[in-house]
Amino acid sequence: MAGTSRSESRTGLLNGFAAYGMWGLVPLFWPLLKPAGATEILAHRMVWSLAFVAAALLFVRRWAWAGELLRQPRRLALVVVAAAVITVNWGVYIWAVNSGHVVEASLGYFINPLVTIAMGVLLLKERLRPVQWAAVGVSVAAVLVLTVGFGRPPWISLCLAFSFATYGLVKKKVNLGGVESLAAETAVQFLPALGYLLWLSAHGDATFTAEGPGHAALLASTGVVTALPLVCFGAAAIRVPLSTLGLLQYLAPVFQFLLGVLYFGEAMPPERWAGFALVWLALALLTGDALRTSRRASRSLAAERARIHAEEVASAASGAPQALAPEACAPTPDGPPAPAPDGTAAPTPAPVAASSSAAPSTPSPSAATAATAASAAAPETRPGPAHP
Repeated sequence: MAGTSRSESRTGLLNGFAAYGMWGLVPLFWPLLKPAGATEILAHRMVWSLAFVAAALLFVRRWAWAGELLRQPRRLALVVVAAAVITVNWGVYIWAVNSGHVVEASLGYFINPLVTIAMGVLLLKERLRPVQWAAVGVSVAAVLVLTVGFGRPPWISLCLAFSFATYGLVKKKVNLGGVESLAAETAVQFLPALGYLLWLSAHGDATFTAEGPGHAALLASTGVVTALPLVCFGAAAIRVPLSTLGLLQYLAPVFQFLLGVLYFGEAMPPERWAGFALVWLALALLTGDALRTSRRASRSLAAERARIHAEEVASAASGAPQALAPEACAPTPDGPPAPAPDGTAAPTPAPVAASSSAAPSTPSPSAATAATAASAAAPETRPGPAHP
């Protein structure tokens, strides 16, 4: 069993590295599609992504979700909103890379977790710990410094960060798997994208057929480039802890930043280095606080379980009724389980079998405390990965 667990963990890590590695190296791909413009590339990405994921879903015969989605107008409306927001995100990213702004694009994905926290405070009225407030404050200072470094606000970074944070918030409410979500969103995008490509072709401005079969093949491969990292991420999300995925997510912007500086040769004057240093400091504060909070909650839960076990042993020895285990006392949430980072629903916990010596329906205070500790120990779900 331990060997199987280690093998699963290793497989999950490899898939996580593959997913974030592909997202990190994708700036090398978009320039290959020139002379196609950013809008034409975006339209091809929508069309070919739908073709790829539709073929994959047909192969595995996974279409039941589509009928359920069509019968739920509110979720369908959220899919339309998600499709519109990710269209902005994809379009800005492709334009930024092909216009020589790879470093600024990478900044957008560095600050995305910080923007997500800010949106949680403003929109969801979430309460932050002091270290989280400090991280947000440092990130605001970083944006001001980078405004000086770029000679303007880093609007590309801000657009990418806010659009993807919004996308993650909407996608979490839709609660679809990663591939299913991509299929639904690209289905919404398909007709406008196809109409635009036909319009380009009618005016003689399309590059799909004008630049040879190699160029056409590259444009068609945008579907694979979009969907394959998402499949790898889905495989990682069910095999490795969320905290590990939270650390792996920084691989993509790190790779993009290094490509921008070392491969594309983009300028990095001192003001920009100072701004990026502040962003990295904010992320270090945020990550350290999250790890400390998770460890503290885990230790508290372990101590509470040990105390309850001791009480159960003492109770059994004295012949008194046993208290329910923490798992049995934990409240069952209404509706489906919380989504995983890529929007996939978490596996439903198996029902706890009733014992012949079960206690009354009202849980003991110690068991209820353990249930609360278990809830506190669970890592906070964050939006899924970006699709640059």
